[in-house]
Amino acid sequence: MAVAYNTTIDQGADWYLTVTYENPNGTPINITNYTSALQIRSLPSDPTTVLSLSTGSGITITGATGTVEVHATAAQTRDIDEGTYYYDLEITAPTGVVTRLVQGQVVVSPEVTR
Repeated sequence: MAVAYNTTIDQGADWYLTVTYENPNGTPINITNYTSALQIRSLPSDPTTVLSLSTGSGITITGATGTVEVHATAAQTRDIDEGTYYYDLEITAPTGVVTRLVQGQVVVSPEVTR
């Protein structure tokens, strides 16, 4: 089951999210050779994404530590209108099994300084 985590993106600023995939006892799960994807949408059912990142393009996986690091650039967040959105972050094992690590709402706060 995915962890629910709501977050804020400052429009026009770099945004980071780091998630560690762990066993119930708190030890990291090795995710070497996994891939990952994150999408943000106005509504979960909306066919259009406002931000889409993947492994090698905004997402870095450190397999042995079970860490997934997300980075959206200032240019990418500048293109998102202010408001409330929905996101999730999934990893895919080499076998094709998909696991949703985290999900929630993202509030984009408007940029004033341009």
